[in-house]
Amino acid sequence: MEELVLLIKYFVLGLVQGITEPIPISSSGHIVIFRELFGIEAKGLSFEIFVNFASLLAVLVIYRKDIVRLVTNGLNFMVKKDMEAKKDFQFIIYLIIATIPVGVVGVLFGDAIGDLIGNNTMVVGITLLITAVALWVIRNLRGRKNDGDLTMKDAVLVGLSQMVALTPGISRSGATIVGSMLVGMKQETALRFSFLLYIPVSLGTGILEIPDIFRDPTMDTLLIPYIIAFITTFIATYFALKWFMNIMARGNLRYFSYYCVVAGILILLFM
Repeated sequence: MEELVLLIKYFVLGLVQGITEPIPISSSGHIVIFRELFGIEAKGLSFEIFVNFASLLAVLVIYRKDIVRLVTNGLNFMVKKDMEAKKDFQFIIYLIIATIPVGVVGVLFGDAIGDLIGNNTMVVGITLLITAVALWVIRNLRGRKNDGDLTMKDAVLVGLSQMVALTPGISRSGATIVGSMLVGMKQETALRFSFLLYIPVSLGTGILEIPDIFRDPTMDTLLIPYIIAFITTFIATYFALKWFMNIMARGNLRYFSYYCVVAGILILLFM
């Protein structure tokens, strides 16, 4: 019976991760909350590595055509000097530039940030309220910049906004979408830039944290629950991101702002 309950808990955690990763309400914050509710102690980062990789796979599947186009055109520009491919090459450069801030801060201070506030529900409640304010600010923005209109300054500013999302409760997708729309990107461009930016960050983080998996003493006993969470996360992320694309197209971000206000207040009052 206890084993079944444990499997159900990790199924729910995978579902929470999968649903909240693509939408701007913070997957890390919700995982902290549900772990607290389920009484699951966070030992190491193995679980986060598993479910983040599952979300990454879902994003790769959805954006596979964009990825193939960018890689192909990027190579064509570098090798054949194909000027028609220049905009896609520049888009890749901007993604790399936007990755640098969070990469540097994550490597230098990631462990310290995690130890200080990683499992603090009070911090999650406060940062959800901050997320709500940010989403409210951009709720009516309608930018004009397409993929080919981006600048180095845009990439740096979005990269800095992503850096803020190292704090649990600050949504990574929310932070980058807010940053992208504040610099004038259209909703579709902001969404694409945000999730293509997620790929190198998630992949790099996963590679750096692989040793943690082998050092995790709980892997033998939790392997099956982790696999269940992985599969659940992949499926949930895929459908949640598809749904969020439709939400972005309609410009209904204010509903996520409402949710973050309610969730943040409830956390501060009762946890």
